[in-house]
Amino acid sequence: MKPKVLVFIVAYNAEKTIDNVVRRISPNLAEWYDIEILIIDDASRDSTFVRSHFISKEPEFAFPICALFNPVNQGYGGNQKLGYHYAIKNGFDIVALLHGDGQYPPERLAELLEPLRKGYADAAFGSRMLSPGGALRGGMPLYKLIGNKVLTWLENRMLHTSLSEFHSGYRAYSVRALERIPFERNTNDFHFDTEIIIQLLIAQQRIIEVPIPTYYGDEICHVNGLKYAINVVRAVSRAWLQDKSLFYDRRFDCAPSGYSPYTPKFTYASPHKYALEHVQPGSRVVDLGCAGGYMGLALRENKRCSVTGVDVSPAREAHLDAFYFHDLSDGLPDVDFSQYDFTLMLDVIEHLPRPERFLDQLRTKLAMNPSAELIISTANVGFFVTRLMLMLGQFNYGKRGILDLTHSRLFTFASFRRALDQAGFIILETRGMPAPYPLALGENWFSIFLVAANGFAASVWRGLFAYQICMRVKPRPSLETLLQTAREESEIRVTSLEATE
Repeated sequence: MKPKVLVFIVAYNAEKTIDNVVRRISPNLAEWYDIEILIIDDASRDSTFVRSHFISKEPEFAFPICALFNPVNQGYGGNQKLGYHYAIKNGFDIVALLHGDGQYPPERLAELLEPLRKGYADAAFGSRMLSPGGALRGGMPLYKLIGNKVLTWLENRMLHTSLSEFHSGYRAYSVRALERIPFERNTNDFHFDTEIIIQLLIAQQRIIEVPIPTYYGDEICHVNGLKYAINVVRAVSRAWLQDKSLFYDRRFDCAPSGYSPYTPKFTYASPHKYALEHVQPGSRVVDLGCAGGYMGLALRENKRCSVTGVDVSPAREAHLDAFYFHDLSDGLPDVDFSQYDFTLMLDVIEHLPRPERFLDQLRTKLAMNPSAELIISTANVGFFVTRLMLMLGQFNYGKRGILDLTHSRLFTFASFRRALDQAGFIILETRGMPAPYPLALGENWFSIFLVAANGFAASVWRGLFAYQICMRVKPRPSLETLLQTAREESEIRVTSLEATE
């Protein structure tokens, strides 16, 4: 069965060129594809729609044509949104983007579509930079060539890509790929093309480039170059900051559903490393919110501990001795805490809707074992980066980090200490942990240096420079336990007194 392809032509004041663009689409495409052409005139002030309408009525034309007119100008990006929505709604497999001004060659559609037809790409971009010197020979002004290359270099650096060009408007997308990204949230302006590339990369869609010739004629350019460059840099910077958990923008929240931001941190200062160091060999441990069970695996392999995991998501059975499927938001699981030497709650408490109530319940259970310890950690909302962002008027939740979207409660050192104290815990040790720079920058000398520098600063002023709060605590005996102890001690003393009379 032939793939169903929508050739989508965005048009604005293109009455002189639209006819030529449509007629240059090769009839030979019908051999491989079921083609339909969609022209959307974005409120042109000339006769673009009239020309498009007459073309669509020509019976001898190779492909069916649908011509639409926006009564209100939607902008370059807004017009694309309509076309992609049309493709999704009408069950197309591929949508190819053409410009009505003739700047991109319709004759190259077959080369652009082939990677998608063969299934080794989710998007194909026509690039004018793959042929050395081709852009200048095709009439691209030198200032535009330099601007294109500078912006592309910056985008490649920040997005970890190696595209030859980010700014070609000649593209083909798998409709399935478009369904996986929130393109409708993108700008209506010209940097829509950059934002959709960012989304495809975050969604882990495959992009391939195809060389195309450059053609600059007498068409009118509607792009303000400086404004465009600023908007491109802003979009890429926001995506980069979101990747570093310093910013959040719903446009770029399109990672695959199986993506998990939680990873073990044992090779540098962190709550995971702290817990691994302080749990005694051979201990019995219950890990509340164990995620994939990586903490349990490390304790079993390095400390010969027996580890029970509790989480709302399944953990790997090989990592743990026992596992309880339970949502901690509903309270404590049905576990006999008295049999455990250590309880771990690493980066969990901030996810709970009522942490104080949970701590009250946990202290009651742990108090049954006087020697039991709890190692607990959470993010420090007083971290200097968060304070700086607030000073600049920014308070952005993200996919991970201090302002994780799933965090229900935020703590400082003082408020966390108070919550534990008022729940009935004795604080044995408090540590401030540095930010996990290796997660953002990779494990290298620079990130390890930053961890060490941040760790030193946190030791001087942990309320400002610690990224995370880590505490080792033990439960105070309950009033009932103390009362029972007083009764037992009284009986011993009475017995002793009676023996001496």
